[in-house]
Amino acid sequence: METIDDASTRDAQAVARALQVDPDTGLSAAEAARRLRRYGPNQLRAAPAVPVWRRILAQFRDPLVYLLLGAVVVALAAWLIEGQDSWPVDAVVIAAVVLLNAALGFAQERKAANAVAALARMTEVTASVLRDGERRRIPGAELVPGDVLLLDEGDAVGADARLLTAAALRVQEASLTGESEPVLKDAATLPAPAPLAERSSMVFKGTAVVQGSGRALVTATGMCSEMGAIATMLDETREEPTPLQREVARIGRLLGIAVVVIALVVVATILALSEIGGIGDVVTVLLLGVSLAVAAVPEGLPAILSLVLALGVQRMAARNAIVKHLSSVETLGAATVICSDKTGTLTRSEMTIQRIATASGDTRVTGVGYAPQGRVETETGAPVGGALRAEHVVVLGGGSLAGNAALRQAGDGSWEIQGDPTEAAFLVAERKLGTDARRHRRFERVQEIPFSSDRKMMSSIERDLEQGGGLVLVTKGAPDVLMQRCNRIRVGTEVLDFDDASRAEALADVERLSGEALRTLAVAYRPLSEAEAASPDEGLERDLIFVGTVGIIDPPREEAAEAIAEARRAGIRVMMITGDHPRTAARIAAQLGIAAPDAVALTGADLDALDAPALAAAVRETAVYARVAPVHKLRIVDALQADGNVVAMTGDGVNDAPALKSADIGVAMGITGTEVTKEAAKMILADDNFATIVAAVREGRVIFHNIRKFLRYLLSSNMGEVLTVFLGVVGAGVIGLDAAGGDGLVLPLLATQILWINLITDSGPALAMGVDPETEDVMARPPRRPTERAIDRRMWQSVISTGLVMALATLLAIDLHLPGGLIEGSSSLEEARTAGFTVLVFAQLFNCFSARSETVSAFRHLFVNRWLWGAVILSTLLQIAVVHLPPLNLAFGTRPLSSGQWLLCAALGSVVLWFAEMRKWMARRG
Repeated sequence: METIDDASTRDAQAVARALQVDPDTGLSAAEAARRLRRYGPNQLRAAPAVPVWRRILAQFRDPLVYLLLGAVVVALAAWLIEGQDSWPVDAVVIAAVVLLNAALGFAQERKAANAVAALARMTEVTASVLRDGERRRIPGAELVPGDVLLLDEGDAVGADARLLTAAALRVQEASLTGESEPVLKDAATLPAPAPLAERSSMVFKGTAVVQGSGRALVTATGMCSEMGAIATMLDETREEPTPLQREVARIGRLLGIAVVVIALVVVATILALSEIGGIGDVVTVLLLGVSLAVAAVPEGLPAILSLVLALGVQRMAARNAIVKHLSSVETLGAATVICSDKTGTLTRSEMTIQRIATASGDTRVTGVGYAPQGRVETETGAPVGGALRAEHVVVLGGGSLAGNAALRQAGDGSWEIQGDPTEAAFLVAERKLGTDARRHRRFERVQEIPFSSDRKMMSSIERDLEQGGGLVLVTKGAPDVLMQRCNRIRVGTEVLDFDDASRAEALADVERLSGEALRTLAVAYRPLSEAEAASPDEGLERDLIFVGTVGIIDPPREEAAEAIAEARRAGIRVMMITGDHPRTAARIAAQLGIAAPDAVALTGADLDALDAPALAAAVRETAVYARVAPVHKLRIVDALQADGNVVAMTGDGVNDAPALKSADIGVAMGITGTEVTKEAAKMILADDNFATIVAAVREGRVIFHNIRKFLRYLLSSNMGEVLTVFLGVVGAGVIGLDAAGGDGLVLPLLATQILWINLITDSGPALAMGVDPETEDVMARPPRRPTERAIDRRMWQSVISTGLVMALATLLAIDLHLPGGLIEGSSSLEEARTAGFTVLVFAQLFNCFSARSETVSAFRHLFVNRWLWGAVILSTLLQIAVVHLPPLNLAFGTRPLSSGQWLLCAALGSVVLWFAEMRKWMARRG
């Protein structure tokens, strides 16, 4: 048996011979079983499930986590050298943070995976085939090349197949080609190879029959099908890390180097400038070095990042967006381009009659979709009456009669159709005119002349119960073809000759509607005699009475235009990439504000003619692409990314999946999206609403803004701890520390105090800042550049200067309490160290308010974040406890402070806030 490369250009009988099957009897059961063993099940190759242990280990693949695990090892080593007198608190705390972060990330990703699974359609596809000369219903997975498929209305097409026969067969191929309208199929052999959307003699796996019937020979199954080819392309598409993942990795590397340098410099400085009295002092210095390393690294950063992103994911889930990976939310915030499919994403995927043109004039039909809400009115908004209404009754009633669709209201109040969406459009418009009930009572179907691609029309023979039971032939079809069969025209209630003038006017109506990118269909009729009706064939479609033409379109979603406007305000470019007709795509794009009214869509053929430089230039200028294949979508996404864009790609069809995976973030439709698309995407919209994407963009921007807030806070606070120790050792003689310590090693802060500061000031306030409400209009600014750092030069300047002010305020507090130094004091070393310790805690708590913005005053929106105030109050109470409770005094080397000393510490700590306010004031003026 030979391979069938392009069955669409080969005669059906030749294909049957190549497949070694008799089309009249189909395969035998034994031969089908043999071929199933040879070719395998008719299924797409599924990605192997990732074991749980690998998903858990993946949570530890982060430079910051590596750094923290290294700190655990160093802390344990120092604990062992020190003599194991107590628990290794620092090592235990850091390890707990790492494990908590891993557990959180694993739990969230598992929850997202479960949500994706809940969206999957669990029903198994079945197919009707001819086996051993009998009709059988089998699971779709058991289809093999050579099977004879029996196709009927409502069937899912289980495999790629060459048509043997087709009777008014229409197939919905939007999920594969992006074509919004059902495609008419014909068994005739194509003269030459054609694009996928134009292979009329073929049906494809993953599509659905919406009208008619047919028989077809299966030519390809599983991964050999057109859907399998897309799945293969999907497997070969490389998935890039998100901007946030790249930035966090860079921060981890940077901090890793900084920590090693800081620890080595501080330890070397202490050893060089201090008198070491023995191994105990050496261990103290090493432990301080580890503590500084921990202080310099915001060990809570991975956990806080995960928590902030997880909370963002929860907020998005409440708005019908399911995020599969935490970092994907932030990636949308960085998006510079959103590439959107048209059908079902920007449009409703519900064919709607929008205009009607008859001899007495034009009207418009309000309302969109299948819900019969709206009315037929003139251009001025007046109701339709007189001759115009009489003509419209016949146009819409005739179009409804010459069709087989059904419109019904579901139990939840929504409206749904059965059959061809274009035929259903007549039923909806007729209900808006209010004449459907009378038509149902008046006419009774006698016979039908099915649609064919040669005639481009279909007809229905109806018995008119109001006119004595007479017969009438009602026809609808392509206007240019139908007019050739008309010799009369209906004007009001009269029938006149279809002369040259009236024919020219009717043709002008068609041209005008087509120019508005509307699909046109015309309606005609004529009375029949009983004798004529006895032999219903194409010969009856002559001497017709022309009535009028309708303009049909798949209308855009109402909320899509607002969402696109909001995206444009945010500096995000929206592009339409569709398999639909170029003119239709351009019109919808203009209506939604994606492109100018005179914009021209580039087609797949146009893209094939462009080399890489020309394509790069095209994607910078063109916003609408039509009649494109999956490979074209990939090329567009790749060209945009090569030009420095962060690309979000939306889609619902199988043909969208490779581009979704290649994009920085792929967004699949949860209702109309295929399972392949959902698997490839990083985010799924449960409501298929484009506006949800823009809401995700806003959420992503708020999250990144908050990430910068707590990074600024954590790094500046930790910088204050490092500089306090370093400057305290270097300037020990200046502030009186050397005299207070006698001959031993004296440090401004103890290692346990540094760990305590990290414990009470890092995680709680930083996490609260990570969920800070939106206090600035994040959609009023352009997207951040992909090369923009989360920690840029301006932030580093702020971090270092703030840390320096903290250190100076802390050392000033120590100097004020110690005898000697710049300012004479009278307190003990323990009391002075407690005061400095408390000042540093207060400085960091004040810093969490000023770190919320680089330019906006801390006093603006001061009370909008109750979580931040809660974290500050809790940290203050814990600091009071460590200063005044005797057990904690012993553990942390502290002494109780008087109320005056507390006020002094608070005043010195607030210097950080006033310094930040002055810096922001200068920045705003500059």
